[in-house]
Amino acid sequence: MNIGEAARASGVSAKMIRHYESLGLIDAPARTDAGYRVYTDREVHLLRFIRHSRDLGFSLAQTAELLGLWQDRARPSRQVRALAQAHLAELEAKLAELQAMKATLAHLVHCCHGDERPDCPILETLAAPTPAPVTKR
Repeated sequence: MNIGEAARASGVSAKMIRHYESLGLIDAPARTDAGYRVYTDREVHLLRFIRHSRDLGFSLAQTAELLGLWQDRARPSRQVRALAQAHLAELEAKLAELQAMKATLAHLVHCCHGDERPDCPILETLAAPTPAPVTKR
């Protein structure tokens, strides 16, 4: 199949397929005499794996590692689990950071009157030399 067909079958855009090839995540496919890429079901399967990995937020480096582990039938599953646990910890840290940002912004929105007056605690906080700590209501 050509790159467009592989893109539709895998859910990965043609541009990203070329990008993954350039990074070495997938091998360059065979080419026709005219130079067009020809993909097999194997490459489509690899692209789906990459897409699922990226959908879960794994980095390209983590995805490459997961691909290597997936293709190594002798791998110990503890390596896969350790990689997934590390990624989960990263996601939990990002989530905590987002929750703190949400709490701060919610507090600032609550404190802003949103009327015709020019004073605004949101802008005052953004202009402050150091961020003001969020106080619990």
